[in-house]
Amino acid sequence: MIGGDKMHLKGFKGKGMIIAVIDAGFYKVDELDVFNDFDDQILSTYDFVDRSPNVYDDHIHGMMVLSTMGAKGEMMGTAPDAQYLLLRSEDVFSENLIEEFLWVCAAEYADSAGADIINSSLGYTTFDDTTQNHTYLDMNGKTTPISIGAGIACKKGIIVVNSAGNSGNSNWQYIGAPADNYDVLTVGAVDENAEIAAFSSYGPNSEGSLKPNIVAQGKNTVIVNSDNQIITGNGTSFAAPINAGMIACLWGANIAESAFNIKDAIYKSADRYLNPDMQYGYGIPDYYEALKLLSGDLDLLENGDVFSFTSNSEKKVAFEI
Repeated sequence: MIGGDKMHLKGFKGKGMIIAVIDAGFYKVDELDVFNDFDDQILSTYDFVDRSPNVYDDHIHGMMVLSTMGAKGEMMGTAPDAQYLLLRSEDVFSENLIEEFLWVCAAEYADSAGADIINSSLGYTTFDDTTQNHTYLDMNGKTTPISIGAGIACKKGIIVVNSAGNSGNSNWQYIGAPADNYDVLTVGAVDENAEIAAFSSYGPNSEGSLKPNIVAQGKNTVIVNSDNQIITGNGTSFAAPINAGMIACLWGANIAESAFNIKDAIYKSADRYLNPDMQYGYGIPDYYEALKLLSGDLDLLENGDVFSFTSNSEKKVAFEI
């Protein structure tokens, strides 16, 4: 769907790139078959909730997220040759504002460890203590602690990939934080037929910036469970890392390019780039087409479209809220 098979056939599998996965725990990553040859690719681990280097005894969510990128064997992730930082900032047993600050700590750690990409399949809107709740007006990319931190990470040259959220068919409906930050690459979910998943959260952010930016399969997505079984799962949580892994493949093939140009090529490769909306964003990217765009070789552009790299910093999309 996103050209990953062609990228892998060309030998681009994320080698030389570092992906920090900020999540809720990586239960059994040190035991499961698809990660058997993975030890030398995990550069470091840290649990910011329990203040411990052990991230393998907590929740399964981060493990399933990681499988979409790093799995090898019975299934192949999108970036099987990348290196990884496994960082826990989310406490699934409660929801409190402190977790946003823990995410920022994890992002600082990722920056200090040389991460090129952060995958964050997390989002925050409401909390156990309702006085901490965010409103949709707060979803402007510069109000919540986590969105401010994500924006700083982006300004440092890290590509921050974040799930749009699974609130599309709820009363909230919209993206959460930090998916609302303009510079974050926000990912919504489609199914295997490239149709939007009903649960995928809507954009734009509260100031009208296009969100989500792109979509990928997040419904009936192939993942690994804690029993060593290959199963399918649902959530923008899986659409985001599928893209994060492919970004590692694309950036690894164009190591001298800036984060801005990498994101720009991804957006321009997407099937709705000229007609984005508040559910699909720019649509489904094609990373092989993005590779061609970055190559500058016009003979490689099969569809005949030539895009110039221009700043999107002022691009806004107006939708009725």
